[in-house]
Amino acid sequence: MSTANQDGTKTVVQRGLWFEEFEIGVRYLHRPGRTITEADNVLFTTLTMNTQALHLDAAFADALPPFNQRLVNSMFTLSTVVGLSVAQLTQGTIVGNLGFSEVAFPKPLFHGDTLYAETEITDKRESQSRPGEGIVTFVHTGRNQHGDVVATASRKTMVRLRPDGEL
Repeated sequence: MSTANQDGTKTVVQRGLWFEEFEIGVRYLHRPGRTITEADNVLFTTLTMNTQALHLDAAFADALPPFNQRLVNSMFTLSTVVGLSVAQLTQGTIVGNLGFSEVAFPKPLFHGDTLYAETEITDKRESQSRPGEGIVTFVHTGRNQHGDVVATASRKTMVRLRPDGEL
């Protein structure tokens, strides 16, 4: 949104999209990507009390086929894919998440990989029970730097309709 100030300067405030701005079938590419570090993985894994050795124990993971290295926590991968979409799609316009479905991790993510996200709008409708809000369905896809799909998820969100007077 941009506004003209009294002194003639212009101010731009970044925000997500209002319900009316989402179009079914549109695919958004979220950039920049995020290179995942060992520290990211260890911090997320320990903060969430996940003691899985595949994320924390290098000697254990290095000796375990087929990857022979630690894997990035898949919940961190999913959280980052969604997080990469926020500035472009829902910053300040989302009411809340309604649910996730069809979550998949077809390939692992490793320390040093760069995660890129994209989102397709697959459905939207105005809420029948909450005036001024609508339900938007996003299909998020995470890819590594090679273009391999590492995560997919469908997410339903409640998004605000454009308030009167907002551009």
